[in-house]
Amino acid sequence: MSAARQPPASQTAVAPVPTFAIRTATQREIEANVPTKLAVFRFAANPNILVLDFPTLREQGLMLDRVAALIEKAGLPRDHVVSWADLTARIRARGDTIGTYYYGHDYSAAALARFFALVAQDHRHLNPQEQQLHTLLAQLGWLQPGVTAGLISLPRVGANRYVTSVADDVILTHELSHGEFFSEPAYASYVARFWQTGLTAAERDGMRKFLASEDYDVTQHELVVNEMQAYLMFTRNKEFFAAKDIGITHAERARLQRQFLAGMPPGWLRARLAALNGRQSARR
Repeated sequence: MSAARQPPASQTAVAPVPTFAIRTATQREIEANVPTKLAVFRFAANPNILVLDFPTLREQGLMLDRVAALIEKAGLPRDHVVSWADLTARIRARGDTIGTYYYGHDYSAAALARFFALVAQDHRHLNPQEQQLHTLLAQLGWLQPGVTAGLISLPRVGANRYVTSVADDVILTHELSHGEFFSEPAYASYVARFWQTGLTAAERDGMRKFLASEDYDVTQHELVVNEMQAYLMFTRNKEFFAAKDIGITHAERARLQRQFLAGMPPGWLRARLAALNGRQSARR
């Protein structure tokens, strides 16, 4: 059979670039969403935070686990993107799966742009979920330098037995605080100051040891201080984090939370911490 006749070059059809529908939503609206496919939200209180809501843990992992490996996981290279075969072997060695490697992800726009620059440099093959992420970031303009924004993710309630509605709220609050850190320089600066002046040397050491036990690369100072604020201030579920995890008492943790709140820049996250502190006081 002869080849099909091709139209002139000027008439050749060009496949349209997929466009993601991005909705603006509050935290409550995001939590109420029940995705059957990837849903993308701008966070209403800070539109520079993008939220990816996944129907399954596995889909979340397939899109973002290699980013985690590059950006923050201990014992993995910072200068190149590992193959999926190598990462999968490491995940299995820890007794995890692609889906349970992380329950929520958070990255700055700059970190994501670096990931894809290294993918190109290393000639790594992208899986379909990573290709989706690249398309989304290109649509947003986040692959260009100088973007101050943050991307976070969470799985659908019921994704496994640990992702309950309560856990979902904890995961999203934790991740949104990371989004604020990535997208609001004044907040990031405040967190860095609090790490140095609000915590004792023993508390800083306790936080590093906890993060190391969770497989974070604690040689990265900015990562450590960012995780400090998310765990210590905003993660109010003992299944994910407790005061004893860094060697302090519940009362000492509550004191640090009040101290942190007192100096925070104004905004939605300050209001969220005030509400969490008030709820905690009411339970005592």
